Amino acid sequence: MAFKRVFVAMSGGVDSTGAALLLLRQGYDVSGVTLRLRPDCPNGQGPETEIEAARTAAAALGISHTVLDLRELFQTAVMDRFVSEYAQGRTPNPCLDCNRAIKFGAMLDWALEQGADALATGHYANVSFDSASGRWRLLRGRDRRKDQSYFLYQLTQHQLAHLMLPVGQYEKPALRTLAAEAGLANAHRADSQDICFIPEGDYVAFLRHHGGAELVPGDFVDQTGRVLGRHKGLPCYTAGQRKGLGVSADAPLYVLRKDSAANTVTLGPDSALYTRELTADRPNWISIPALESPISVTAKTRHSQREAAAVAEPLPDGRIQVVFQEPQRAVTPGQAVVFYDGESVVGGGTIVK
Repeated sequence: MAFKRVFVAMSGGVDSTGAALLLLRQGYDVSGVTLRLRPDCPNGQGPETEIEAARTAAAALGISHTVLDLRELFQTAVMDRFVSEYAQGRTPNPCLDCNRAIKFGAMLDWALEQGADALATGHYANVSFDSASGRWRLLRGRDRRKDQSYFLYQLTQHQLAHLMLPVGQYEKPALRTLAAEAGLANAHRADSQDICFIPEGDYVAFLRHHGGAELVPGDFVDQTGRVLGRHKGLPCYTAGQRKGLGVSADAPLYVLRKDSAANTVTLGPDSALYTRELTADRPNWISIPALESPISVTAKTRHSQREAAAVAEPLPDGRIQVVFQEPQRAVTPGQAVVFYDGESVVGGGTIVK
């Protein structure tokens, strides 16, 4: 598919600015678009520093720039869901929800309505068309330390067909050098590490103030059900956590699981955090149209971990059963399991148990 007019999602960082710069040099008709997402900032303006940084970068590149207001959708599809998932004892990944509903949902639809052929982002991943299967593929980024294919596993064939990922073939230092040589002010701007709507990282305070979540104390229990102490409320804990438990024991204790019905947090040794099996729902498939029989893959249950050999098998109810060759640590309900076949993302789903 030959693209001509491309909207670049610009956040103010070097990744998205670098994407716009690369596309300009390749001769595309490039426009910038920045999302206004935060509904709780002063005067309802959202993170104006990021918007201004993106506007400045667009001006330096000589391209038009638009601010797209998606605050209402972001609140319902991302922030409210974040609260809801924690209330049910799960640990959600809001970046996945944002990519699905906002960036590659509403923003892509808007760009196409404006006459764009494609949307481009600064994600470190790659897209290609496989003529043998007739399907678009999502591939890892060249910079394995920055690879973001894990966060994009929910992309559909329609979205992949209208997506460009220009920085996927670059390593981050090389992209910074390219931006600096072009005289871009954000060439060495630090990367953001926090959840965008929880800039200080205090998600418990966010759950209480934004979602009205009530922290209900309950029991810490061991694997036999014996009470070990009192917890401060389920949202305060996540699988694998060791610090901040306030429970004395002869050996280190870790959070193994949370039970929202009983309002208990089960603690145990690190060895009990390992499992070879998990179940996932809400599957999305990329390199294959559907999972009809067991397949051998590599898989990972967190973005930061290395994938491990596993077999993914379809269940009668549409969910996926995953069995790893080697036990995996702290598999967490609410997070994503993503499957790979070499460089290609096969698909993935949301861990339920």
